[in-house]
Amino acid sequence: MLLRSIRTVEHLRRISASSVSAYLTSPSLVSRALPRESALSSPISRFYYSNPHHRHTTTTSSPVSSRWRISIRHMSRRRNAAKGSAAYSSAVDLAMDSVVKIFTVSTSPSYFLPWQNKSQRESMGSGFVISGRRIITNAHVVADHSFVLVRKHGSPIKHRAKVEAIGHECDLAVLVIDSEVFWEGMNSLELGDIPLLREEVFVVGYPQGGDNISVTKGVVSRVEPTQYVHGATQLMAIQIDAAINPGNSGGPAIMGNKVAGVAFQNLAGGENIGYIIPTPVIKHFINGVEESGKYTGFCSMGVSCQPMENAQIRSIYQMSSEMTGVLISKINPLSDAHKILNKEDVILAFDGVPIGNDGTVPLRKKERITFDHMVSMKKPNETALVKVLREGKEHEFCITLRPLQPLVPVHQFDQLPSYYIFAGFVFVPLTQPYLHEYGEDWYNTCPRRLCERALRDLPEKSNQQLVIISQVLMDDINTGFERLAELQVKKVNGVEVDNLRHLCQLIENCDTENLKLDLDDGRVLALKYQDARLATSLILKRHRIASAMSSDLLIEQNNPATELAASCSTAVV
Repeated sequence: MLLRSIRTVEHLRRISASSVSAYLTSPSLVSRALPRESALSSPISRFYYSNPHHRHTTTTSSPVSSRWRISIRHMSRRRNAAKGSAAYSSAVDLAMDSVVKIFTVSTSPSYFLPWQNKSQRESMGSGFVISGRRIITNAHVVADHSFVLVRKHGSPIKHRAKVEAIGHECDLAVLVIDSEVFWEGMNSLELGDIPLLREEVFVVGYPQGGDNISVTKGVVSRVEPTQYVHGATQLMAIQIDAAINPGNSGGPAIMGNKVAGVAFQNLAGGENIGYIIPTPVIKHFINGVEESGKYTGFCSMGVSCQPMENAQIRSIYQMSSEMTGVLISKINPLSDAHKILNKEDVILAFDGVPIGNDGTVPLRKKERITFDHMVSMKKPNETALVKVLREGKEHEFCITLRPLQPLVPVHQFDQLPSYYIFAGFVFVPLTQPYLHEYGEDWYNTCPRRLCERALRDLPEKSNQQLVIISQVLMDDINTGFERLAELQVKKVNGVEVDNLRHLCQLIENCDTENLKLDLDDGRVLALKYQDARLATSLILKRHRIASAMSSDLLIEQNNPATELAASCSTAVV
């Protein structure tokens, strides 16, 4: 089966070896599909209809006639229909004064030409009101937004909204509206619990195909960690069999009189297979915003583990028959765990909860979930008690958890890309959005070396970036160097490059006659420094580029870097 994205290509940011999911804003029609390892089955039918040609008896002494069997069956159907009708009416009543339609105008940057944006586009989604005069929706509904409007049910008026907080990893956002007129008659929805398997939910929103509110019924099929395509994060999600279509994104899934989740993804090629964000993830996001005033992220322990399901490997690592756990195979150097845990430690328990040999912990009765879910629900800088087996002895450690950033960012929504131009060489930090510019099949079409580093390399120090030459703007000064594009810059005049800002400072503060850059594969770029500086302004003017560097690299007025940027800006007519 394939998970499909229904948003525009600019917002298709993630690939996963196991699964890729789908955006549900409208009217996006461009899709990207990648293989998913596990097949997704349809929910089990809750009703059984007997063969009318067979004779059946009850447990009572006398058989039930055919006529009475039919009557009982019809009565049961009417009762079930009445229950379904009541639940449907309740969901509709709640939705009328709570669910809103969101209109977004957004503009994404070009990562191949980072000094300019792509064309403006419009999309639509859904949202719902919660306490505190706030609106919850999906992050991908308002990502890279420049203008957001909200319309409530039954009103022709659209109201200007502001994005108060946005969490791209969990695909959630909070909107606020100042207009008092908007809030007249609006009611807030309350967040409930995780629904049980086979419980019914009603998805409410504004899908494509019409302008009015829509309500669809679905059954909970499974609860498990799922790849959130927008933020490329593995978090808990609920699979339902409701027809979730483009435009449903951000709408609530209602169970009883409370919200069970937020619609956000669907499965391409599947019959009515959709996904909703469960309330624990929503509450974690909202609580973080309320406590700190901004999105705080989801924690990670910074370790990669492998299962211990094989009896031989458990014996080699001196695990007793009662012990279960997972083996640490890699540790992020920037994590607190790197100072405490060792590679090949066996994690036995997390906060007192035993971890299975497959890496799972109990969730509910006869349900399990990977222990990563427990880690992700921790608050930033909160500690966890981790029991490990090291060389046959058990140890317990307190480890501080916090959100960890990868060496190569997986997304960069709501911000302009960084760049620096010198002598026609365009220097940028390597990011996955940059690689996505190679097209829908970027994993196979982008430079293999860059792709491998983006997906596998870990940072060795804080604020580290992989700086590459994205392209060469041709001029006499760089003729013959055009083949150096897409290579990483490792050193400038013998000094190792930490990030793009560091590279900019090293070049701008160069006090030698020659400038030498060491690149991948032992390649060398060497220039006469003053000649290269003079050529830079002419190249910028020829290509109609306003500044030699992005705004985030501009520093103090008396710094040479700022003087160069100012001179380049005035040189462009």
